[in-house]
Amino acid sequence: MAALARQLVCGALRLGRLRVGRAAAGVVRKSLLRGVVLSTGSILAYGTHKLISGFAEVHASFKVDEVIEQADYLYGSGETEKLHQLLVQHKNSDDAELLWRLARASRDLAQLSSTSAEEKRQLAYEALEYAKKALEKNETNFAAHKWYAICLSDVGDFEGIKTKIGNAIVIKEHFQRAVELNPKDATTIHLIGIWCYTFAEMPWYQRKIAATLFATPPTSTFQEALRYFHMAEEADPNFYSKNLLFLGKTYLKLNNKKMALLWLSKAKEYPAHTEEDKQVQKEALELLNSI
Repeated sequence: MAALARQLVCGALRLGRLRVGRAAAGVVRKSLLRGVVLSTGSILAYGTHKLISGFAEVHASFKVDEVIEQADYLYGSGETEKLHQLLVQHKNSDDAELLWRLARASRDLAQLSSTSAEEKRQLAYEALEYAKKALEKNETNFAAHKWYAICLSDVGDFEGIKTKIGNAIVIKEHFQRAVELNPKDATTIHLIGIWCYTFAEMPWYQRKIAATLFATPPTSTFQEALRYFHMAEEADPNFYSKNLLFLGKTYLKLNNKKMALLWLSKAKEYPAHTEEDKQVQKEALELLNSI
C-alpha cells in the first residue's frame, strides 16, 4: 500500500509545472508591462498617495498579485529553492492563493534529493500547516483543498499505517471537494483515481489491519478507479502519460484485455518529455508484452 499510496501525489508536481511552464512567457511579458505601469504611476502619485483614500489597501492587493506572478514563473522554471525563499517571506499572509503556493513550494523542497531527512519531515509538516491555513482563509479555493489532501498524505508517511489509513478518507473528501470547485482539474481527478486504485489493490493482510483499527475502513473498487481515470481524460484528453497507463492497468485488473491493450499502447506511444514519461513507456511495454 505504501508504494502505491505515494503515487497519489507523484504526478502533481510534474503536471502543475508543465502547465505553468507554457504560460511562463506570458507571465514575463505581463510582469514587464506592469513594471512600466508602476514606474509611471509612482511618479504621478509621489507626494499625494497619503491623501488618497484606500490607496494602501489597493497597493497591498497589487503586491500580492505581483508575488503570485513571480511565484508562478519560478514554479514553471523549476526554481524550487528560489520559489520557496520568495514565498516563505509571506508565510503570515492571509491570502489563500499565496498560502497554498507556499504549501506546494515547501512540499517540493522536501522532495529534493539534497534535502536531509530531518528537513523533509519539517517541511512536510510546515506544508500541511500552510495548506490548512489557506483553507481557513478561503474554503472555496479548489487548490487549497487539493494541496491540503496531498500534504496530509505526506505527513501520514511519518506517522505510521494507522494515521495513514485514518487520513485516507479525509484526503479523498478534500480531493472531491477540489473537483466540485473545479471540475476541469484533470490532475485532481486522476489523484482520486489513484486513491481508489490503491485501496482496491490493498493486500488482504492490510485490509485486516484496517478493519481492526477502524469500524469502517476506506475501501474502493477497480471500477471506481476506472471511472475517475476516464473522467480525468475527458476533462483534459491526453494530459498525462500516467493516466493512460493506469487506464490500461485498471482494465487489466478487470480482465478486459482489449481495452487494456488500447490504453497501454497509448501510454507506450506517449511522447517522453520527462523521466517519468520514460518510466511509463517502459512499464507499458512490459505489460503489453505480458498480455
